[in-house]
Amino acid sequence: MLYKLEQNYRSSGTILKAANALIANNAGRLGKTLWTSGEDGERVKLYAAFNERDEADFVVNRIREWVARGGARREVAVLYRSNAQSRVFEEAFLNARMPYRVYGGLRFFERAEIKDALAYLRLIASRADDTSFERVVKSAGAGHRRQNHDLVRDTARANNTSLWNGAIGAQGALPQRASQALQAFMELIDRLAREVNGLELHEQVDHVIQMSGLIEHYKKEKGERGEGRIENLLELVSAARGFSPETEAESELSPLESFLAHAVLESARVRRTRTMTVCR
Repeated sequence: MLYKLEQNYRSSGTILKAANALIANNAGRLGKTLWTSGEDGERVKLYAAFNERDEADFVVNRIREWVARGGARREVAVLYRSNAQSRVFEEAFLNARMPYRVYGGLRFFERAEIKDALAYLRLIASRADDTSFERVVKSAGAGHRRQNHDLVRDTARANNTSLWNGAIGAQGALPQRASQALQAFMELIDRLAREVNGLELHEQVDHVIQMSGLIEHYKKEKGERGEGRIENLLELVSAARGFSPETEAESELSPLESFLAHAVLESARVRRTRTMTVCR
């Protein structure tokens, strides 16, 4: 005999009725009606936000109201559908100086795919960015074997120059296959830099993500993990679309450099935060 696990011990009756009404619209789902022996509880409240930023601001204000009435932040949880949606909430919490913690995943700017994309963008903005060079070469697999990378690093140190210039100087000493892979990678970076010149900021970010091979790379990851990484990369484009410099120093930079500087500041602010709950 087949038994359905329908009784719920956490949610109120009102919440379960609303959930059942939504679930009923999924024609491919097996029949199930959630119920509880508890009370109905408060009515569900719906807020129709103007956009994602308005939605995040609404949540921040509701949390402030909760705390003002004596509630604790540790008792608050924000549920969202996909990892990519966390960025706007994180940004809103940081701006409000409201500590938080992401459960079930990393914070937006700590995710590997976001770090990869930002490394490509930083290298396009400055070939002298050694940290980004190392990350992107490893991500792209451009002749990345330890002995090859050591040769590039040693050449750069011997000439007191960047890894990018070290790679140019080490071309003749590398194995042919590694040399060709590294040359193709460096040509890709130069080409992307030319192609994004003059584009709007969000177009630059989108072009680099699409043409660098990052999307195709993460498509190889099967299931929700790969899909989630791609959603995060597309969310980075959305972040660029809505970006405006916040400081005078950022305003003096090019739009791309300003956006990258902002990403560094956001990452630093994230590392300083502690505990509030945000759940996927």
